[in-house]
Amino acid sequence: MDPASTVVRPDVAAEHAAAVEERHRLTAFGGLAALSLDAMASVAYGPESIVLVLAAAGSYGLGFTLPVTVAIAVLLAVLVASYRQVIAAFPDGGGAYAVAKAQLGRRTALVAAASLVVDYVLNVAVSVTAGVAALTSAFPELYGHRVWLCLGVLAVVTAVNLRGIAESARWFMAPTAVFVGSILAVIVIGLFRDAPAATAAAGHASALAGSASTVGALLLLRAFAAGCSALTGVEAIANAVPSFRAPRVRRAQHTEMALGGLLGVVLIGLAVLIGRFHLHPVEGVTVLAQLADASLGHGFGFYVVQFATVVLLALAANTSFGGLPVLLHLLARDNHLPHLFALRADRQVHRYGVLFLALVSALLLVGSGGDVNSLVPLFAIGVFVGFTICQVGMVRHWLRRGERARAALNGFGALLTGVAMLVVTGSKFTEGAWGICLALPLLVLLFEAVRRAYARLGERLEQGRVPAAVARQRSLVLVPVHSITRLTRDALCAAVSLGDEVRAVTVVPAHPDPEDREAIEALRRDWELWRPGVPLIELTDPHRRLGRPLAAHVNALAAEHAYDRLTVLVPEVEPPHWWLRLLQNQRGAVIARALRRHTDAVVCRLRMRM
Repeated sequence: MDPASTVVRPDVAAEHAAAVEERHRLTAFGGLAALSLDAMASVAYGPESIVLVLAAAGSYGLGFTLPVTVAIAVLLAVLVASYRQVIAAFPDGGGAYAVAKAQLGRRTALVAAASLVVDYVLNVAVSVTAGVAALTSAFPELYGHRVWLCLGVLAVVTAVNLRGIAESARWFMAPTAVFVGSILAVIVIGLFRDAPAATAAAGHASALAGSASTVGALLLLRAFAAGCSALTGVEAIANAVPSFRAPRVRRAQHTEMALGGLLGVVLIGLAVLIGRFHLHPVEGVTVLAQLADASLGHGFGFYVVQFATVVLLALAANTSFGGLPVLLHLLARDNHLPHLFALRADRQVHRYGVLFLALVSALLLVGSGGDVNSLVPLFAIGVFVGFTICQVGMVRHWLRRGERARAALNGFGALLTGVAMLVVTGSKFTEGAWGICLALPLLVLLFEAVRRAYARLGERLEQGRVPAAVARQRSLVLVPVHSITRLTRDALCAAVSLGDEVRAVTVVPAHPDPEDREAIEALRRDWELWRPGVPLIELTDPHRRLGRPLAAHVNALAAEHAYDRLTVLVPEVEPPHWWLRLLQNQRGAVIARALRRHTDAVVCRLRMRM
């Protein structure tokens, strides 16, 4: 066999690598499973939020459930149409951030990015706590362990996402399909019933106010804003376009349309059933549970719906793990976050973004004590800020292209989401919304601070300029030594290769005791016998320090201006096992830290592997 025939051609290898990489991206159905969990899970609390607000006006107020839901569905259609265009116009992802950056300027884009970061983090916390709350409602003995349960669910979702977004889609397809199928079954069967099959609210106290004959505009606005919590997650697909398989834009658009159509049908269907069965809020029983009981009866189907809701609520955090790492990648690419967030591991995983989201969410879960009620009031504000900015940006996008009809559509959407944002913020301000109003500008200031730091670094590195001609520089390399070993020899060999002049440096006590004096004499004697061709310089220190006297010596050499570059080569042993590091004296780390803190010398740490 010809050996040349076994050589892999570079173009074939590249094609194979690209095919493997593509397999770790999302299909349209996989994208629906991985990125729609937040939006689909919101049907568990979106309709209930409307009912809770309208119940303040009694039975007459509940009659407006369907009109308010239709208005939300209209806004949903506008948002889906808008984000479908966002996907085509900004295929690198980023959603509201990318739109605002291109159309409204950098500062507005940072506000949009900050709102999305807040929304994604809160989505994880709300989803996990809501799922665990549903679980502890069924098993009250677990209530005291809800924080640990929340952290356990978060750990599972994080571990799955560290294996890749396509992997997470495969894991979450079944729960998504079961939940959607069960909710559609509730709607279809309920539409054919003349009366409820069962009443889950029996024996529970009603939360319905006394009868009323009028419903004010403010109440309707509050109901509309509360119900808009069902729209959270609509933007996630536009934020994660790079995660889809080719053709990415078309797959992402199909996924966005499928999500919008499915969510709209479910919301309107549930609203119709609420009016059909004359349901009202009761303490201890969710509206969705009442609907499942009325349509399917209090049997196997009812428990399937409840269990599917628990699982999907807990896993809805996966939407954030699909969207936020891509957003952090874009922010890092634009120098608004540390560049490590722009790194991408195998399986298309933005590992640092995933770990950052998990860490911040864990802190939020521990801080809230696993209480969903302390987090829900903050949930929808961030996403409405992003919605509004995105819509305004698309208005400007269409006006620049002369397409006034599309601009009018996005302008109408911006008006609706802007009103919802103001109403939600105003009504929830004392319940914690003030924290979001404070967090957004603080995040923007953080982004700006990181950008300024990178700008200063780029200026020092002269990025974007043609550097001066390459020229030989006179350099001195210092090698700290303590004894003569193979490590000392390897360090001096490397130093001779690096610099024009090499000196070995050792620090000795100013007032040595007999033991110290004996060690100093032994080193001098052995150095003379060895004759490495490198002079040994002795530095004295009265306090038996290592780093400070060496740093002072380096600064004295720098003041002489005899060398263009000063380099300190610190030799160290790298043990074969991590636990052997506990046996090391850390002398090299102490020296390197002092030199970096007190000198401008180049510090190199030469590690010899054992």
